Amino acid sequence: MIELTQGIYNFHVYIITNKNKTVLYTGVTNNLKLRLQQHFQKMNPKSFTAKYNVHYLLYFEHFGWIQQAIAREKEIKLLKREKKLNIIKETNPNLEFLNHYFE
Repeated sequence: MIELTQGIYNFHVYIITNKNKTVLYTGVTNNLKLRLQQHFQKMNPKSFTAKYNVHYLLYFEHFGWIQQAIAREKEIKLLKREKKLNIIKETNPNLEFLNHYFE
């Protein structure tokens, strides 16, 4: 029997913010490019991200299995802001917006 440890799908856990970096939102998606567009276009005008203009990508992780991605999203959502910022700064020390990677 073949065991696939890497996964065969594309899922991302991501953290986005507003222009002033005062708000952090963590989500999971199977199409990060499309999801970022949806946040930018405020597809759901009553959502948290629309209300606070949250659509600037600060951080993302790739997963091959949705179960792993959901577990990581839940893990990050439980963290306090300072710990989330520490995770972000491990790969993005200057808190630069990373949306251009998915345009």
